[in-house]
Amino acid sequence: MKTISICAVMCLTVGLVRADWLQFRGPNATAVSTEAKVPAEELKIAWTAELPGRGLSAPIVVGDKVFVTCSSGPGQETLHVFCFNAKDGSKKWERAMRATGRTMSHNKTCVAANTPCSDGDRVFALFSSNDLFAFDLDGNLLWLRGLTLDYPNASNSLGMAQSPVVLNGTLVVQSENDSESFAAGLDVATGRNLWKLDRPKAANWSSATLWKGAVALQSSKGILAVESATGKTVWNYTDGASTTPSSVVTGEVLYAVSHGITALAPEKGAVTQLWRNEKLNPGTASPLVLGEHLYVVNGAGVLIKASLKNGDELWKLRLKGPFSGSPVAAGKRIFIVNERGIFQTIDPEAPEGKVTQEIELKETVLTTPAISDGAIYVRSDTKLWKLQ
Repeated sequence: MKTISICAVMCLTVGLVRADWLQFRGPNATAVSTEAKVPAEELKIAWTAELPGRGLSAPIVVGDKVFVTCSSGPGQETLHVFCFNAKDGSKKWERAMRATGRTMSHNKTCVAANTPCSDGDRVFALFSSNDLFAFDLDGNLLWLRGLTLDYPNASNSLGMAQSPVVLNGTLVVQSENDSESFAAGLDVATGRNLWKLDRPKAANWSSATLWKGAVALQSSKGILAVESATGKTVWNYTDGASTTPSSVVTGEVLYAVSHGITALAPEKGAVTQLWRNEKLNPGTASPLVLGEHLYVVNGAGVLIKASLKNGDELWKLRLKGPFSGSPVAAGKRIFIVNERGIFQTIDPEAPEGKVTQEIELKETVLTTPAISDGAIYVRSDTKLWKLQ
């Protein structure tokens, strides 16, 4: 009995110290680390790892493993999934597959634009070509889906970038476009459809948000929350939303990227609007909530701090932009990387906000960082960095 108690205490301690970053924008898609260990005040480059192709997908972290995807070849037809050792950046394994779907995309984006996700036992990698792969953490292929074979008209000439999420044994994927637009819930063990929903026929690059055990699907029409296991509607907000930056949830409130930012209090079957501020207008970056405040990066590269209570603006801080990736946070700091590869640390508690550190990565960075065990992971088309 004493041994069991000691083990329980050790497991609880580990859980408080370290938290995995399992999807785009990390824990519950909030972009805020939940672990006790936070990045150092002065970060340095701990290691870099070379990548063979392009990628806008963000890294994810499971235990001591960092996963990242990329695409290579003349037509980006080779799809890669990498696993690196978080400690030293050594490659644990790599898997390369051939795309079965369309690999067309705008020059700025690429086929490896969707961030992978994990349930802690498996890694799910979705690509813009609608190819979907499931691996165990050791790199063994569990199953694959060529979704274009099932849904031939599900494509977008500019490229797709909606990142999957996994919740309660269901992998939720979106392929929302001008033609055969859909979202589907797949069994994590087999990859078979548990449900499939027709979605608005419009190009969409926003990713799902998690809300109280439901998955909130965002589109130009609004935000639809569904049960992860069945796809049944929980609530539906129909006043429009962005198709690029994704919304964010904290507590009982969803801060929707809709007419600027609209604070919503959803309940089953109904959605109450708490406030709206059309001047809080994100560019490409998704907003985040840290403490009692909301932070938005607008299209001009200005970080805006606003009150969660009423949306009132508190200050503006011009950053070195432009930005394609979204900010993330840990402890009392916000981190973001601009398109020119300038990593910026922000102290949001300073009276007018303050950039406390800049690191020149000297690469084009179009993606969002990941945080785990006090380290920050950033990727470009050619490299993966660990900052610590």
